[in-house]
Amino acid sequence: MLRSETLFGKREANSSNQPNQPFSSTSNNLTPGSASGIPKAAIPVVSASAAAEPVATPANLAMSGSNETGSKLIVGPNIKLKGVEITDCDTLVVEGRVEATMDSRVIQIAERGAFKGSAEIDIAEIRGEFDGDLTVRQKLVIYATGKVSGKIRYGKLVIEEGGQLAGDVQVGTAAAAPKGLTVAKVG
Repeated sequence: MLRSETLFGKREANSSNQPNQPFSSTSNNLTPGSASGIPKAAIPVVSASAAAEPVATPANLAMSGSNETGSKLIVGPNIKLKGVEITDCDTLVVEGRVEATMDSRVIQIAERGAFKGSAEIDIAEIRGEFDGDLTVRQKLVIYATGKVSGKIRYGKLVIEEGGQLAGDVQVGTAAAAPKGLTVAKVG
């Protein structure tokens, strides 16, 4: 026989064997769909396994291939961060304005976000604006609302229709160049 607890912690002796009914009370005989006036279908029942699953959001989908267990810095909307060096940050999310230098694993710039400065990144996802020196060791993704300008180096490049890329743009990174080979800009 299954035993369930009521709202006040008392155990029922004659609990029914119905796992989809999360509420049960012997004191007032209210169960979903009974005299409470609430139709049984109006009370959502969520299993423990379904509640533990993450919700799929655009940010989660974009980051599904990467590990999000590291340190994360979020510069929220209407926040301005100026004249800093960002270190030991695995993921930087820019929703406001940032003027900085950084070496990180992932940068995500939101539609209204802007980054000005220099960055060495593994993965960059740009929906807003980036202006400066950008070295992306693995993959640079520029979405339809994204604008990237300056000196750009990348391993792989994806530009959604409407995305903008301008400046000194080259495939490959200085870190990927063989030893003894120097990459120089003439002119």
